[in-house]
Amino acid sequence: MQDEFILEMQDISKDFPGVRALDNVHFDLRKGEVHALVGENGAGKSTLMRILFGVHRKDAGQICLHGQDVNILSPSHAQQLGISMVHQELNLVPQMNAAQNIALGHEVMRGGAILDWPALYRMAEENLAKVGAEDTDIKVPIRRLSVAHRQLVEIAKALSWNAEIIVMDEPTSALTESEVEELFNRIQLLRDRGVSVVFISHHIDEVFRIADSVTVLRDGKNVGTRDVSEVSIDGLIRMMVGRAVSTLFDKEQSHRGAEALRVEGLRRRGVLHDIRLTVYEGEILGLAGLVGSGRTDLARAIFGADPIDAGEIYIRGKRARIKSPRDAIKQGISLLTEDRKGQGVVLVMPVKDNILLASLEKVSRGLLLNLGRMKEIAGKYVADLGIKTPSLERAVKYLSGGNQQKVIVAKWLCKNSKLFIFDEPTRGIDVGAKVEVHRLMNRLVQEGASIIMISSDLPEILGMSDRILVMREGRIVGELERDQATQEAIMAFATGGVGA
Repeated sequence: MQDEFILEMQDISKDFPGVRALDNVHFDLRKGEVHALVGENGAGKSTLMRILFGVHRKDAGQICLHGQDVNILSPSHAQQLGISMVHQELNLVPQMNAAQNIALGHEVMRGGAILDWPALYRMAEENLAKVGAEDTDIKVPIRRLSVAHRQLVEIAKALSWNAEIIVMDEPTSALTESEVEELFNRIQLLRDRGVSVVFISHHIDEVFRIADSVTVLRDGKNVGTRDVSEVSIDGLIRMMVGRAVSTLFDKEQSHRGAEALRVEGLRRRGVLHDIRLTVYEGEILGLAGLVGSGRTDLARAIFGADPIDAGEIYIRGKRARIKSPRDAIKQGISLLTEDRKGQGVVLVMPVKDNILLASLEKVSRGLLLNLGRMKEIAGKYVADLGIKTPSLERAVKYLSGGNQQKVIVAKWLCKNSKLFIFDEPTRGIDVGAKVEVHRLMNRLVQEGASIIMISSDLPEILGMSDRILVMREGRIVGELERDQATQEAIMAFATGGVGA
């Protein structure tokens, strides 16, 4: 890696109505390096990179590319300058095939009017080869490819514009661990070719696995840049949150009470096989396993979202008839889905309305809503759970991931839920918000609630669970008490090393 800076962003400022998103931020990028950009939600990471990619215009500051001052006017202008961005929500046309997506915007034409298909396919193959993805089927619709392969198509698309700088925004958020490893191999290929990569991630361990250097933003300001080899995980977290965090998983002791939920012989043909489990009051039951092991299917079955072929569910010792989410909610069961933004909240609606969404009977008379009562109830939960929002009327989409999760919990508390099923509770949220969500979970069980926590993050499973069940191929194959559990023991069950 050379020491020359390919990019220098100096004193960048950006204001949105009522908010200073960036305040005199500087960011430098060397040729052929992987530079991580980290910080809590709202720190300014995406805004800074959107300015670099021409989505937003800076209000002040200077951008130098190869030592030359540039004013980036649009994404297409950025691409012409050799800057591309792989967004968290992949920017591909699902009906088109991989080759068409790669060539989109600079198609190879024959005679000025006819698409040159052989040349287009050659372009796609050449650019996929640059990231070691020669096995990608370039002639099938992009929607039929895996998320991992779609991501490689996005990177190949960036390279087709002769990108010297590629920004990757949360590129691992939807990938399995093996796919993450493959992506990192591809990033190393890019680095070897002299391409500079800006890597945005909430996963601190990934920074230490793939990045050469790291820049931390906090509250729209640059806290500092470090060589990864010269900073510790604790030091990086301290830079991000502005305080020392002794542990991300500060599990507090709670008293195990009476049986809250019991599942006996639950089956769903081809999906779930003879599931038996018990959850107690005051307990966090961790549910571990590989992607596709059946954890979310089990959660949906308990919640009545998917039908079952056999089995019984008991709530506080009494047999419960759960045929739909409505039945589960009446029994005090709530599901906080993995897709927080798509299924957990209504992003365009205010905080107040989201909190009362499942409890409108408390604030309505006929078709009329008592707005004063809505504000009173919602305000209580906002204060009680420490939801950070400037107003009850603030649209939920403007809140951080951690505060969105709190709004969902408030919605279910308002509905008098006693059993919470958290599916990937901290996926896609920053380290400070994770601590807040874990504290909230601690508080719920200390107050007598029960939690089933599904997580692919093994440190989270180990750190927050009182007991751990491990699933494989739709079966529960192992149970571990907190003091027995290790990553190795969990993976042995999950992969078939034991319990087969």
